Amino acid sequence: MRLPAPKALIPGRVFSSFLVIGFMVILLSSGCSIKADMMTCLSDTILNNDDLSMVEAGAPAYLLMIDSFLSETPDSKEMLSTAAQLYTAYADVFVTDAQRTRKMVSKALTYADQAMCLSRKDACGLKEKSYEKFQALVASMGKKDLPYLFALGNAWASWIMANTNDFNALADISRIEAIMLKVTLLDETYKDGSAFLYLGTLACFLPQALGGKPEQGKVYFERAIDLSHGKNLMVKVMFAKLYARMIFNRELHDRLLKEVLNTDPAVPGYILVNTYAQQQAQQLLDGADDYF
Repeated sequence: MRLPAPKALIPGRVFSSFLVIGFMVILLSSGCSIKADMMTCLSDTILNNDDLSMVEAGAPAYLLMIDSFLSETPDSKEMLSTAAQLYTAYADVFVTDAQRTRKMVSKALTYADQAMCLSRKDACGLKEKSYEKFQALVASMGKKDLPYLFALGNAWASWIMANTNDFNALADISRIEAIMLKVTLLDETYKDGSAFLYLGTLACFLPQALGGKPEQGKVYFERAIDLSHGKNLMVKVMFAKLYARMIFNRELHDRLLKEVLNTDPAVPGYILVNTYAQQQAQQLLDGADDYF
């Protein structure tokens, strides 16, 4: 379950177009090459922006540009992987309409699946394979597969969150856990330990009566905090929202969220997500009296 996303202050196609043009100017002045490098540079620009409304208004035009690039270069696993993660991030943060969210995360999952297939021919259609074949393939993957495996797990997890009313989707949780555990085995520091954030979220996503594992989730969240050195404030928000609320620990809940609010969000690579995390932390604190 996601909290309400921020509203755009300056919506509209015109503003979105100007934002993309502005990104292009930055790219040209910084020496970024076309397509793959452009996507990387634009991604960095977005991740280091603290204006949620600007990103919300401008990013859709950027996503359409990515689709255009991929229609011309459909066999670039790097571009497909980046596109999958950007579609997932935008849907998770800004999209509140359930049907639109499902469309966006489905596209992200398709892109991630294609990237995984280009990385490993035997992993094409990994989502559709039997669990035994799936396990064997994931277990055989090496460090060269790591970026594409993580992107697949990332998109797949968001797809599950967008389809919580579908028991077939919920049945895939064990597969996402297997992917993220493999990521931690290959390199637990990858993306500052982000795999542990996903593992913690999945462990606390369901109530204990339905298979949730809050204490295991707690271990994962704490490991994610350690590996990110506290840079990713969203870890503490999810720790409070999913674990502390599940076990009704008001003290832990408030402490985590106050730490988020008292931390400087301006960490390179995390400025956007940390700004969003502080917004969510304040909303959770404001509603704490009604919850506990």
